[in-house]
Amino acid sequence: MTDFHGVFPYLVSPVDAAGRIKTDVLGTLCDDLIKAGVHGLTPLGSTGEFAYLNAEQRIAMVQATIEATQKRVPVVAGVAATTTADAVAQAKTYQKLGADGILAILESYFPLKDAQVEAYFRAIADAVHIPVVLYTNPQFQRSDLSLDVIARLSAHPRIGYIKDASTNTGRLLSIMNRCPDIQVFSASAHIPAAVMLIGGVGWMAGPACIVPRQSVQLYELCRTGRWDEAMTLQRKLWGINEAFARFNLAACVKAGLSIQGYDVGDPVPPQPALTPDERKIVEKTLAGLGP
Repeated sequence: MTDFHGVFPYLVSPVDAAGRIKTDVLGTLCDDLIKAGVHGLTPLGSTGEFAYLNAEQRIAMVQATIEATQKRVPVVAGVAATTTADAVAQAKTYQKLGADGILAILESYFPLKDAQVEAYFRAIADAVHIPVVLYTNPQFQRSDLSLDVIARLSAHPRIGYIKDASTNTGRLLSIMNRCPDIQVFSASAHIPAAVMLIGGVGWMAGPACIVPRQSVQLYELCRTGRWDEAMTLQRKLWGINEAFARFNLAACVKAGLSIQGYDVGDPVPPQPALTPDERKIVEKTLAGLGP
């Protein structure tokens, strides 16, 4: 299985007024992130506003990311749906486009039981021959992945990773203890250095789009066990997470990238863009981190 590790920024989805993906802007962002040392790229994560894009826009995001990346780093494409058939179709399409992995997300309107949750993720993994990363975010999902379901799914030959966006680091340790065959990625809801300390392999998060070099530096400090230096940097970077937790994450990351010169536009309506005062908070937070 491909070895996914390190910093995987959740890419924003730059959309113009006509609803087209700004592939040139996305291409420049991908290139700059790779030059900054990130270990992979994830289109259609939470920061990519997957829930607000149509099928054509999603395909355009994945295709443009793969073309810009040119196999320099792995591309793990987000698959999200309310029906199993739709999720399987997306996964097959992204694999055909050249994605190196799938980030599997479950959307649900009505709550589901464990058996149905497990069947959804298993169907995605059965449909492709590339690695699948389970994604769980209890804040937004009506039907979460229980420890029992994660344990059973971890036995699948293509399910070797989970990105857990709960704020419960103890849950991550429970997953690691219970499922030795699955690798854990942190989210922006966690403190990445703490997750690395207990055995995590990296993090998938939107804020890494705007602080890629610092994120890579933090990962390397953790990976080499330089914990004092890592925590000094982590404390500095945590201000971004604190600021962004106050607002829409996609709006914050897009505002940050706009401040840095990327024409990524505003979040897809009806999501609000940041107000001028909120934007100043993001600008001040970024300025405090230096170049």
